[in-house]
Amino acid sequence: MPESPSINQNNMPDTLPSFRNLGVVLRIIVLVNGLVLCVALLQAASIQDVGRYILHGSAFLQPVLLSVLLILYALDVVFSRLSYRQGVLGVLAVVALASALIAQIGVELFAAPQATFDSARQLVLSVIVAGVGLAYFRLRAQSLLPALSAARLQALQARIRPHFLFNSINAVLGIVRNDPKRAESALEDMADLFRMAMADNRELVTLLREVELSRQYLALEHLRLGERLKVDWQVQDMPQDALIPALMLQPLLENAVYHGIEPLRDGGEIIVKLYRSGKEMHLDVYNPCPVMRKNHAGNKMALANIRERLALQFDLEAHYSVDMGADYYRVHIMIPYVKEGQK
Repeated sequence: MPESPSINQNNMPDTLPSFRNLGVVLRIIVLVNGLVLCVALLQAASIQDVGRYILHGSAFLQPVLLSVLLILYALDVVFSRLSYRQGVLGVLAVVALASALIAQIGVELFAAPQATFDSARQLVLSVIVAGVGLAYFRLRAQSLLPALSAARLQALQARIRPHFLFNSINAVLGIVRNDPKRAESALEDMADLFRMAMADNRELVTLLREVELSRQYLALEHLRLGERLKVDWQVQDMPQDALIPALMLQPLLENAVYHGIEPLRDGGEIIVKLYRSGKEMHLDVYNPCPVMRKNHAGNKMALANIRERLALQFDLEAHYSVDMGADYYRVHIMIPYVKEGQK
């Protein structure tokens, strides 16, 4: 699972990519094979020679590539704890050792007809290819930094809607004399929400904490909506130690209240389902869907913010979808299940 890159004082990413992420693995495979194709095109004297160079190059490349990917997958947790420089040296060492070992095992297999197999040359080429790959991921992470900052700002703007702030303050003012303890609790909930919203949300938080924060938000909304707002929490299969992006659930609930509950005279019910299925964590939020709000731009803006955050945080391993019926609106999010201590 890729995390948002940590940034050093020079505004450069200083962590390696996660070698357990599907998107990273696919990019490595495409990049390495693309480099092999380029080398074959440069070496071949004719089009007919291209296939032969690719075939003989792949005979050595594919076992090395597979071995390196398996080793990096197994050692991903170890690499995540190293500095960037130590991680790079570690990856290059893994590539060199795997290349040397496989070259010794299959030297006769890799030798082309009427040619000798130069294991030292292949080892150097493997290390160079690995270096190019690491440079690519570093440049990619650097290029994503502006998008990450923009997505964080958009998510912040989507979360702190002026109407929510004003409505919450008015709701507290309405009960401050008759129920001062409840008003004090509501102000504490507001403080927690805004403290989390203003924090640097590159880190993941436990699902239990996210649910607690979402309940605080809904308690504030309940002050002004009263019995019009009903919430069904289906969390019996929720792993409390699962890690998710901070403030991922609360904006979905705010969207559900704003677009699904407020327009209805009698209000309605929001259903929240949080559950684990194998190595996947699922979040479902259902809300009523008034006819006049089905194509409301706010729905699309909130989901676009969430989609961008998921892509930056999890790459290809996250998925979200929207399902709309005659009288309901459902957002489904799937992310990798990672528990606390396994980041």
